[in-house]
Amino acid sequence: QHGASDRPVIDPSARIHATADLEPDVTVGPGTSVWHRAQIRTGARLGSDCIVGRDAFIDEGVTIGDRVKIQNQVLVYHGVSVGNGVFLGPGAILTNDRYPRAITSSGELSRAADWQVSPIELHDGCSIGAGAVVVAGVTVGEFATVGAGAVVTRDVPGHALVVGSPAHRIGWVCACGARLLDSNGDPMPAVPPQYAAHAELRCAACGRVYTYVPDEETLHERSGPRQGAPA
Repeated sequence: QHGASDRPVIDPSARIHATADLEPDVTVGPGTSVWHRAQIRTGARLGSDCIVGRDAFIDEGVTIGDRVKIQNQVLVYHGVSVGNGVFLGPGAILTNDRYPRAITSSGELSRAADWQVSPIELHDGCSIGAGAVVVAGVTVGEFATVGAGAVVTRDVPGHALVVGSPAHRIGWVCACGARLLDSNGDPMPAVPPQYAAHAELRCAACGRVYTYVPDEETLHERSGPRQGAPA
């Protein structure tokens, strides 16, 4: 006979499709939807108002914040933590082992004790594009954007826009997702002009203004969105 601790803890307002597979000790928060054939393994924690798409896989012990969108066929492995408001595009993969091997040095099948998890942290508001791979041990900063198909092998600063394999920074993005511009209205490059102690970056979509802080290699918001613009 199984006790209450063997069953998932699902808020009454959550929606779980009949074909979804939820293992014991899974928590699903208020308003969260889990769709066709998604698999959520034991100990995983999903916050409120999340969407887990078709055929998504969330491994054991993974923590997911509030208002997270996990699109179809996303793979999120053990050791990953996802902040609030994060977007994971279709087919994105978040790994947990930088040196994977099926066997040990003695030729035996590798077990859980034979490897060490290298955690991934996705900070609030960041977006991982369709088909992108985030390699184990990487942190993606707040409101950063990883382009579709990118392979992220090192940390991504907040608000950075990275593309390619290996992923490299090509510019900066606003909290609303739009590309940030320089004073001439052109896309701000990966490294703002060095002659400006605090280079100014503007969003044409919502009106936010940021400054580039070289020592931290990230952006600080100087003014919020204009009235009536997207938040």
